Amino acid sequence: MRNCFVRFVGEEDRATYASLPDLKESRLSAPVEPLRIKIDPGSRTTGLALVNDATGEVVLAAEIQHRGFAIKASLKSRRELRRFRRSRKTRYRQPPKHEWLIQGNKQPCPKQRREGWLSPSLLSRVYNIETWVKRLQKYAPIDAISQELVRFDTQILQNPEIAGKEYQQGKLAGYETREYLLEKWNRKCAYCDIKDVPLQIEHIHPRAKGGSNRISNLTLSCEKCNMKKGTKDIKAFLKKDPERLNKIQSQAKQPLADTAAVNSTRFNLLEVLKATGLPVETGSGGLTKFNRTTQNLEKTHWIDAACVGTSTPQKLDIKGVKPLLIKATGRGSRQSCRTDSHGFPIRHCARVKVHFGFQTGDIVKAVVEKGKKIGTHIGRIATRATGSFNISTIKGLVEGISYKCCKAIHRKDGYGYQ
Repeated sequence: MRNCFVRFVGEEDRATYASLPDLKESRLSAPVEPLRIKIDPGSRTTGLALVNDATGEVVLAAEIQHRGFAIKASLKSRRELRRFRRSRKTRYRQPPKHEWLIQGNKQPCPKQRREGWLSPSLLSRVYNIETWVKRLQKYAPIDAISQELVRFDTQILQNPEIAGKEYQQGKLAGYETREYLLEKWNRKCAYCDIKDVPLQIEHIHPRAKGGSNRISNLTLSCEKCNMKKGTKDIKAFLKKDPERLNKIQSQAKQPLADTAAVNSTRFNLLEVLKATGLPVETGSGGLTKFNRTTQNLEKTHWIDAACVGTSTPQKLDIKGVKPLLIKATGRGSRQSCRTDSHGFPIRHCARVKVHFGFQTGDIVKAVVEKGKKIGTHIGRIATRATGSFNISTIKGLVEGISYKCCKAIHRKDGYGYQ
């Protein structure tokens, strides 16, 4: 490699470059330090970080955006379409004969689910993390894993007074109500949107007028807004700002779907990580926050991942680190046709996905030397059987690019990158 490089430099520099050591030899002689992959699981976004425990350097940072709620919405849409299709007045379609149908009775028996079963929307989160752990193992010398094993107690969040026999979920969670509220209300005052100040727990419906300690009646406010509101009803306090009033009321009633998703998947993810054969360290959410705040680091998913566990170095080196934003997009749909809002088919979906060696979702570089589309176009393609592709670039959509001009940069793998 050195000799090939010297061939193209000037005569005056030949002696200088000839004295350099061989690149292959220097690469093999350099010591390779082991790394630890650290994971901060979340319902919507999971943070990943590759950390050198010896130096505290964050080698790689990434944030995976899951599509669990999109899968749930797709399954719900499919269920509604099938129910509507079987109930509308069209030709008779015999119901499917499954093994769990009882003879003489069209009501199905409840399915027997194995222990540890997870719904597809929850399982996709575990699979996303497993995929990227295995990918990083191929390219980095990973010798240990750290996972934040967060435990949310939905009952204690909903009803703080629950105790004794009423409390049927075992030990109390290590995630406090204040931490949950900080995430729910985006770490800012609900009344003035101020950030980076001490926030107080505020009762939306005052306790003096019969308000409860349920999580749906709690929000966060700064000291100034809390004193100003006092024991006033929120409708009276925000009568001049109805838009903010509606926003607070709707956000306060949001379900604990994110909490339930993290609760359901945390131990399944732990078993998947143990199956890699690497030692797995677990840490609480409180420890992650302590490690982050003692080093004066901002609150992001990948920084939280770097702060997981007791193995966190006393000084993390995050200078110049930019996280890779990964979005789980899936690998396409298996629908045989597209439907309108009423469930009626409107167009056909081709069975063949690969055309001329490309498929929709590939990232390509197209060099067009003549015609109206002359230039270089880089982006994701939408293929056609005719060989005329569309490319979605940063500047916009470019239509009618021939497959002969395209060269694959990255094959579709079910993820988008930024």
